[in-house]
Amino acid sequence: MAEEYESQTSSEQMTTLRELLAQPDNQFCADCGAPDPKWASTNIGVFICIKCSGVHRSLGVHISKVLSVTLDEWTDSQIETMIEVGGNANANAIYEAFLPPHYMKPGQDAAVEERSEFIRRKYEDQEFLKPTLRISSSSSMPMFSSNSKNSLKLHSLGKKTSNKMVRNSRLSRLSHAFRKSWKKCDTKEIDAKISLVGMVEFLGLLKIRVIRGRNLAVRDLRSSDPYVVLMIGQQKTKTHVVKSNLNPIWDEELMLSVPISPAPLKVEVYDKDTFSADDIMGEAEVDLQPLVSSAGIHGNINQEAVQIGKWLATSDNALIKDSIIWLKDGQVKQDVSLKLQNVESGELDLELEWVPLIQ
Repeated sequence: MAEEYESQTSSEQMTTLRELLAQPDNQFCADCGAPDPKWASTNIGVFICIKCSGVHRSLGVHISKVLSVTLDEWTDSQIETMIEVGGNANANAIYEAFLPPHYMKPGQDAAVEERSEFIRRKYEDQEFLKPTLRISSSSSMPMFSSNSKNSLKLHSLGKKTSNKMVRNSRLSRLSHAFRKSWKKCDTKEIDAKISLVGMVEFLGLLKIRVIRGRNLAVRDLRSSDPYVVLMIGQQKTKTHVVKSNLNPIWDEELMLSVPISPAPLKVEVYDKDTFSADDIMGEAEVDLQPLVSSAGIHGNINQEAVQIGKWLATSDNALIKDSIIWLKDGQVKQDVSLKLQNVESGELDLELEWVPLIQ
């Protein structure tokens, strides 16, 4: 069965989001206090700076789903979650309720190790949350106890009772998301990934527009239900599923962080199955070094569209044709057409955009 694709936000909803961001407590990163945050964790409900967003993204979407307030498209439900939480002060009153009195949170200039350790302790380990509100990572289906629910109802953040109940509902939904993820993943494997990824310092962000597939392999009776998985190191994201189509058009934008020593972008295409494991429909790798190098040299120039680099198609890579890197209006983009490997047929078109690590 194909995954449902949520409708995008209206301009009215985006205006509401920006009004929420403009509130005084949201003018500073929820984790390090850096001014003017332009990123958010949509399932936690906090606004964060770009440095903390890299750490959040490394934790995985089962803990923190990161979007840019200015670069990404949001769904109505994501904005509603942010509104329900009510901003950084409300979220921190819960996630930092038991922060030790003399504990020093990382500042905006903190080293990546210090920043990563605090964010993991705060959200993944829930170390500063009231014990009765912590969500177990047991493989069984953990539920909030009646004491937890009562504590949530009685939790005072200086708001009306109705607002308390909204946050109670928000935390229940968050716990459900955690439970779904932990049910599918081994917690030791998650811990190992976090220990590896959370210590990585990021060079910038990579926006990937998955445009279309062509002549993909048949994995069902006559067709396939394809979706694309993108990975850099331990980070992973994926597109929605296109039902029964060997020439799907996704036209979907996704984003991953790029470490200082850029690992390749790994691309995998799968056929979505309902009653068995999803079938692989091919794979490929994209060397990010040409894009990163070109952006470092030419990224600050504003001018008409001009070619600033090229990744050559050879027998050693999956390129169908040379991949051109363009500079237009200060944006560095790269067109990539891939022939999927280890499969009988299939091609994939991507557009990459470099986002420098600045607010």
